Amino acid sequence: MPKEASSRRRMRASVVAALVLALSGLLFTISAQVARNSGTDRHPEDVVQLVRQRSERVAALTDEVSVLDSQVAELLDEEAESTPRSSNRRRGDRRLTGSREVGGPAVKVTLTDAQTDIIPEGAVADDLVVHQQDIQAVMNAMWRSGAEAMTIQGRRVTPQTAVRCVGNVLYLHGEVYSPPYEVAAIGDPDALVDSLENDAEIAVYREYVAAYGLGWDVQTMEHLTMPAADGSGRLNFAVPLISDQQDQ
Repeated sequence: MPKEASSRRRMRASVVAALVLALSGLLFTISAQVARNSGTDRHPEDVVQLVRQRSERVAALTDEVSVLDSQVAELLDEEAESTPRSSNRRRGDRRLTGSREVGGPAVKVTLTDAQTDIIPEGAVADDLVVHQQDIQAVMNAMWRSGAEAMTIQGRRVTPQTAVRCVGNVLYLHGEVYSPPYEVAAIGDPDALVDSLENDAEIAVYREYVAAYGLGWDVQTMEHLTMPAADGSGRLNFAVPLISDQQDQ
């Protein structure tokens, strides 16, 4: 039953390319850590407690993301000056960083809240809504299966993307979204679907689907075009102004 399950719930051109992929993967991991719950229970976070306990952790991880993002950008620029054979690798790197529009076969997952006008016996209101960890579980399963690019609510996922839900409201890239939530990934559709079907955390969510009517829909698409991420994909840093008086 869901109540029992709720306690259970990634020579030079080659070297540069490997470093880029490794750093990109680490960036995604850090972004996920910034947004991750302390446990796997399907419950909303206590925002006040979260701020109190994790503010220093978030600040440290954000600084690390900034450093790693700069390193990725430098490596991509360095590789762009190398041999023409690196062009295919650069295209793959740009898919991960979200700097270019991409397209290909894809899988889209839609998660929706259950009807809340009548709460089923044995359930509480929190059981009837999509939570942050449910969205993250879908993202993680897709990345593990080799997803090449991803969107949430049509917005491109980048190394700076952090998923944050308060209740059933999603905060993403400075915007607020309500369900249904759509997570799409470009990649091998069979591998993507297989990963979704065999993920333990998603299995728990699907128990809630069966018991309480949460929404779960998986759609395979022959081709999906994903937009480039807003902005350049790089972090910009403030530079102090030096007045003429300081030069005197």
